[in-house]
Amino acid sequence: MTFQNLFGKKKPLIGVVHLLPLPGAPLYDGDIQKVYDQALAELEIFKHHAIDSVIIENFRDMPYYPGRVPPETVAALAAVSREIVRAAGMPVGVNVLRSDGEASIAIAVATGAHYVRVNVHMGAVAADQGIVQGSSHLSMRLRAALKSRTLVFADVGVKHAAPLAGRGLDIETRDLAERGLADAVIVTGDRTGVETNLDDIDAVRRATSLPLLIGSGATPDNIEPVLPKVDGLIVGSYFKKDGAGHNFVDPARVERFVRRFVELRG
Repeated sequence: MTFQNLFGKKKPLIGVVHLLPLPGAPLYDGDIQKVYDQALAELEIFKHHAIDSVIIENFRDMPYYPGRVPPETVAALAAVSREIVRAAGMPVGVNVLRSDGEASIAIAVATGAHYVRVNVHMGAVAADQGIVQGSSHLSMRLRAALKSRTLVFADVGVKHAAPLAGRGLDIETRDLAERGLADAVIVTGDRTGVETNLDDIDAVRRATSLPLLIGSGATPDNIEPVLPKVDGLIVGSYFKKDGAGHNFVDPARVERFVRRFVELRG
């Protein structure tokens, strides 16, 4: 499986399904059915507007674990992800926050999801969870052991974090591609919803021929100079009411973004 096998020649627009708090998270209210219902309702909005793919995140499980998440989180994410995969009719990804690549791959294998996002695939960063360390040596061996074709999309210069060693985006990108065996790389702004710097996109593009996606801050008003430089967009916050990540998906905002995206992509 390759990025092109999965998405064809067109650049994908990927919507994010930010799940309600899952069992075990501080904000979970005890009603698992609400988690299913909200996720599937937002999926239907994305399907109606012909989004190319969705990625599932335990976004409301804050504060996040810096590494492995507990079994109740894996179980809930797997159960919800399977429902989304069955209903989606499009490629589906999984991102276990903060950065549990092993859980993401295991969930993808169990549910039939097609790719995972790993926020810290290699190296180490100082984040709001403390020190977050990459575990590519474990997650890629797990992918091989499970005979999985799941693609790994790895963040470079991940948001909400600072590298412990300032090695530069070019070196980090080359390591992700050559030593971390990533299938695609993701560039973001400093925080959720913050626009991605064009210079950062150019630096990463020069460092690798891997597919490159934007992972934060894309809006209908700023994507014109970005789209020719990248191979796809992941959009979370803009699709929400008032553009706030903690809100629910707003169909009008999805429609506006898709209209502009299709106009530019062709």
